[in-house]
Amino acid sequence: MINKALRILIADSQHFHRMKIERLFNSLDYYRVAPVQSLTELLTLVDYGCEPFDVVVINAELAARSLDLLGFFLDNPQIRQALIYNEGTAPLQQTSGFAQENVQISHLTLPSKQSISQLMALVDVHAKPGKPAAHKPHPLMQYVAHA
Repeated sequence: MINKALRILIADSQHFHRMKIERLFNSLDYYRVAPVQSLTELLTLVDYGCEPFDVVVINAELAARSLDLLGFFLDNPQIRQALIYNEGTAPLQQTSGFAQENVQISHLTLPSKQSISQLMALVDVHAKPGKPAAHKPHPLMQYVAHA
């Protein structure tokens, strides 16, 4: 059963991108989504929020050299899992992104339904009863395939 109480934050300056990503979450039955259009809005919600966000999905261009997103998300107690997309420095290997602990990084312009599904499999481990939690090949780094 899907945990409908999960808090999801989407950050992108373009309204169309926020809507498209929100619809991806909605198609997976996640509806507790807060879209923001600026880094300032994201920081305000994260820093002053009463409870942590389970997922943050952010366009890397939003931080454009003003904030180290990886450093911000890695040890932030207010964020359980983050996906940074449209990151030009993501490795272009056999897989199109990588993860460190609670942060996934992708070079894709927008996350796909598959990448959102993989992200939610890490966060919502109780979504499919009888299935074990997602296997992580190494505690510090995990490769994530995106379509």
